[in-house]
Amino acid sequence: MNLQKKINLKNLDNDKQVIDRLVEENLTGKLDNYLQKFKGENIEWNLSLNLEKNKKDLFNWVLQIVIDGKTYRYEREDYKKLDDLINHLFEHFKEELAKK
Repeated sequence: MNLQKKINLKNLDNDKQVIDRLVEENLTGKLDNYLQKFKGENIEWNLSLNLEKNKKDLFNWVLQIVIDGKTYRYEREDYKKLDDLINHLFEHFKEELAKK
């Protein structure tokens, strides 16, 4: 499985290390078992995460994942806690994978 990961941050430069760590923890911890069905050298997937801090000092985000030809997209505005936000969006993806 080949992962291409793209994380775009706006007004969050100081939080980059935390965001990278949380993304990795979610991919390897929460989703590892769910992603087993996509194991294989021919499986390509793209993960695109866009996060920004808005004028209200809250977070907006969009997570888009394309895996094995299927697109998953989640977004939310005005979220208060960054770590809860990242964990929450990956939880949505995990729930979708569990349905399959």
